[in-house]
Amino acid sequence: EARILRVLTGIGKGILLLGFLYVFICSLDILSSAFQLVGGKAAGDIFQGNAVLANPVAGLVIGVLVTVLVQSSSTSSSIVVSMVSSGILDVQTAVPIIMGANIGTSVTNTIVAMMQAGDRNEFRRAFAGATVHDFFNWLSVLILLPLEVATGVLYKFTQFLITSFNIQSGEDAPDLLNVITDPLTDSIIQLDKSVINDLATGDEGARNKSLIKFWCTVLQNVSVESCVNYTACWEDGGKFWAEQNVTMTNNIERCSHIFAYTTLPDLAVGLILLAASLLLLCTCLILIVKLLNSMLKGQVAVVIKKVLNTDFPFPFGWVTGYIAIMVGAGMTFIVQSSSVFTSAITPLVGIGVISLERAYPLTLGSNIGTTTTSILAAMASPGDTLSDSLQIALCHFIFNIMGILIWYPIPFMRIPIRLARGLGNRTAKYRWFAILYLILCFLVLPLSVFGLSMAGWIVMVSVCVPIVVLIIFVIVVNVMQSRCPRFLPKVLRSWDFLPRPLHSLAPWDAVVTSMLGFCGNRCCCCCKCSNCCQRNDEEAVRKGSLEVYDNPAMSFDDDPKDTVTHF
Repeated sequence: EARILRVLTGIGKGILLLGFLYVFICSLDILSSAFQLVGGKAAGDIFQGNAVLANPVAGLVIGVLVTVLVQSSSTSSSIVVSMVSSGILDVQTAVPIIMGANIGTSVTNTIVAMMQAGDRNEFRRAFAGATVHDFFNWLSVLILLPLEVATGVLYKFTQFLITSFNIQSGEDAPDLLNVITDPLTDSIIQLDKSVINDLATGDEGARNKSLIKFWCTVLQNVSVESCVNYTACWEDGGKFWAEQNVTMTNNIERCSHIFAYTTLPDLAVGLILLAASLLLLCTCLILIVKLLNSMLKGQVAVVIKKVLNTDFPFPFGWVTGYIAIMVGAGMTFIVQSSSVFTSAITPLVGIGVISLERAYPLTLGSNIGTTTTSILAAMASPGDTLSDSLQIALCHFIFNIMGILIWYPIPFMRIPIRLARGLGNRTAKYRWFAILYLILCFLVLPLSVFGLSMAGWIVMVSVCVPIVVLIIFVIVVNVMQSRCPRFLPKVLRSWDFLPRPLHSLAPWDAVVTSMLGFCGNRCCCCCKCSNCCQRNDEEAVRKGSLEVYDNPAMSFDDDPKDTVTHF
């Protein structure tokens, strides 16, 4: 009886886990819709500055900002494709925007990682697992954008591919995951994404339209001359009839989602959905982690960790990473969203089921998988725009392939892993730094670069070059301090000669902690970064009472002790 009860309990937990995962994915979709309602029209307006887009740096940061605003690289990419198809942009100008969209899409899993800030060690891993995607994208752009501006390698190579093969229009991208999630998400909100496209392509009439879809198309039977161009077609009464989606001007069917009858503006609906989706996202993530903790115990956890993180035996160990890349690409193709896939593996990295070294190739594969769906979608374009649409999709694909070739095959070049682990350690110690990182990386930095690019090349170069030189100098000195300090002058063997706030986060942490001092001794969920919470966390670690780490198989893998804070 006890064994039957354990089996039934395991089955029940498995069903609950699938249910929470389903709601988690749906909440990501609703989060994307909320961001589009809040910032979608602004995104369309940003794309209207055609003269600005001719500047590759401005195009890059616009791609980042728009993708962050709409929380979907596929949406921003489709806007770019629409602009190219309509002749507003040429393919060469659109390439940097696609690179920016690649960066912007990684913000979602970074937000998901912040939901695990309640546990210091879990947060260390989760944030590292999420930001390894950020570092890969940023580092790839730092190398490939100047290369593209100087040589046009992506544009020329994809143009060669397009002209070499006689590519015919194909089928649209298959809706594999959407078939499952659409019934729930469409009952909550439906958007007319063509409004953003119309704004981007200069249609001023779209400015007064709502992004919320109030009227839906009706499936009707219409009379046609022949059945040549229709799949659902039959003959009746001497006439040919076909099923076709047509928009009626009168008696059109009202949509059935929750906000179909609302009189609220888009911004208000977007803010409501934003708050609700974030709450749902956080709740599902907490429940998923707790369920995984209860299911992965003892030998089960040991076996799963070994299966997921063990390499093939010598001399085939190097193959494991490439298989993980293919798995990541395949899974992303199935779910049709790199954000969904990377957000799903982030909590698994946090609880220690997937190591950072294994999450890295899975993430790289996800970058490839999200481009294959856009290639299939581009192949469904009309014949006159097929070439340009497909070339942009191929630019996105080749960009990720080139990035992988730079940052993965040679172990020494897997710099994103080291940077992500260092950032994870820093944010675990100073959890408020995660919010600062998000704001700086996805808002302040793109806006600053965009402003400098608007001022002209001379201003941008005169400001950016000294900053880049200083960053390179600091990196070189940091490396030498840790590996060969004897080759440095005495004054540079540590950063102690600088004021402490310039080489340590501790003084800033004291400021932030004092600002959160109103929490006092009441330690609530909203003030996890305060001193009282930190003390409770430290006591919990000393007592060994953290839930995730009650399981010996999950405890403190690759979590280095606190190290000296470098510059």
